[in-house]
Amino acid sequence: METQIEQIRFDLTWPIRHEAMYPHLPFDAIKLADDPNGLHFGLYTNHQLIAVVSLFNVGDIFQFRKFATKTTGQGKGYGTILLNHVINYVNEMGGQKLWCNARVSVAGFYNKFGMIQTDQPHISKGIEFVTMELQLNN
Repeated sequence: METQIEQIRFDLTWPIRHEAMYPHLPFDAIKLADDPNGLHFGLYTNHQLIAVVSLFNVGDIFQFRKFATKTTGQGKGYGTILLNHVINYVNEMGGQKLWCNARVSVAGFYNKFGMIQTDQPHISKGIEFVTMELQLNN
């Protein structure tokens, strides 16, 4: 499996976000107002964009959002490759903390990377989320 990670335009993330996260909602529901201000990474396999993540920061605190893998690519390790890339990138940028609002149903995935749950679950768009964070020590 040959994979490649590239920084991509934010609009390239939208179709995968929609398919993987909120296929039942209108397409525009997956767009973020601050998409133009973020860094967006795409994982390609066989020249096909298969997974995406968007990264935003305030100082040395980084948040990743809209981490999504096409349904046909889920369960094949692409998310692990992409999240490891993001963690390494944030470390290289001198980030002190990386966090996300994770679906409770996949919190265990983030635990494998050393991320810990930091608050009580909350509901958004009918889905239960929890804040997960990773303290970095570059």
